[in-house]
Amino acid sequence: MTQDGVAVSLPSRYLERWSNGAWHFKSCASQQGEDMSNTETSVPGRRGLLKVAAIGAAGTAVLATPNVSRAQTVTLRFQSTWPQRDIFHEFAQDYVNRVNAMAGGRLRLELLAAGAVVGAFQLLDAVSAGTLDGGHGVCAYWFGKNKAFSLFGTAPPWFGDANQMLGWFYQGGGEALYRELTQDVLKVNTVGFLSGPIPTQPLGWFKTPIERADQIRGLKYRTVGLAADVMNEMGAAVVSLPGGEIVPALERGVIDGAEFSNPSSDRVLGFPDVAKTYMIQSYHQRVESFEILFNKTRYDSLPDELKAVIRHGAESASAEMSWKLQDRFSRDLQAMAQQQGVNVRPTPRPVLDAQLQAWDRVIARLEADNSSPVNGPLFKKICDSQRDWCRRVGNFFLGNFFLRYEASPVISYNHFFARQG
Repeated sequence: MTQDGVAVSLPSRYLERWSNGAWHFKSCASQQGEDMSNTETSVPGRRGLLKVAAIGAAGTAVLATPNVSRAQTVTLRFQSTWPQRDIFHEFAQDYVNRVNAMAGGRLRLELLAAGAVVGAFQLLDAVSAGTLDGGHGVCAYWFGKNKAFSLFGTAPPWFGDANQMLGWFYQGGGEALYRELTQDVLKVNTVGFLSGPIPTQPLGWFKTPIERADQIRGLKYRTVGLAADVMNEMGAAVVSLPGGEIVPALERGVIDGAEFSNPSSDRVLGFPDVAKTYMIQSYHQRVESFEILFNKTRYDSLPDELKAVIRHGAESASAEMSWKLQDRFSRDLQAMAQQQGVNVRPTPRPVLDAQLQAWDRVIARLEADNSSPVNGPLFKKICDSQRDWCRRVGNFFLGNFFLRYEASPVISYNHFFARQG
């Protein structure tokens, strides 16, 4: 017999029925005719009733005891490459929150801001060495280890947008190439996932507008990754700085212009306080996404269900981020223009054309670098994979099929909102 799923094994002579949450015992009179030779088992005397009570108490205890975790909570130190107040650090926190919620108490990530343990540009080495268990950054920051790293961050603008790049990573073979680069070629002790589609980054902040491509020549300019090679190709003197150091350098005149990423980050970092010209639109960083890193040894020690939480948490955070940035980026761009006197200007077409031409030269040069099998050949292998994906997927979205399939959002937007100014 069972009581709410708990087996209760008692001689049938003692029990009559279960009702109102209890077993009802037969009276002694009802047991007439049964074997009375053993008074301990044939009659529910004092010792028999005590035995029944003990069994019932054990069943109640089993029912009342909560499930116990199969293991102690695993706590991982997880540092971002972003300043505490940057929206990028907030995106890192969103990822951490999802993992912690889905792990059900078995895994807990503790988020730290850039510099808490190591500087932003030292995160990969710290995670690989086990100084940190994980981190949140961008692949472009590891450009100095191998330029192919930036193909997973500041990739060429053959991608239509960052979601298309994430599609290539997860559906077009990019993840396998990423593992080849990180684990087979560079042999870093990390496991990584891409997450979060970052929209096109503005050309950046300047004291005066950029109206011609020749104004780039000699300009001391901050950017990272392959974008640094592109802007160098255009004649800029590129300086790579982590996010928290850019505005002080621009204010002191160490650099003449800079980009970081987006209106929300740029506003909170203080760009409008030191420069008033904000050049939007650019091909130097057409697409980018975050890289979520874990120490491979630590990651491999986790059970499969927690590995799944880590991976699918990246997918979940990616979707939520794409919704959040629609709200925040638009609000902050509007506030900078209307409340802080920022002159928001589109980058002129001749400058954009010059960027694309610079990209052609940079890609050709890096693909032809045969100084090592891990340079040009690997770079070209990844580029070929990206081109194959973008040629097919881009044709769907930009080619004749898509133009027939989708009505123009520009026409509908202008219909409803252009008249309102």
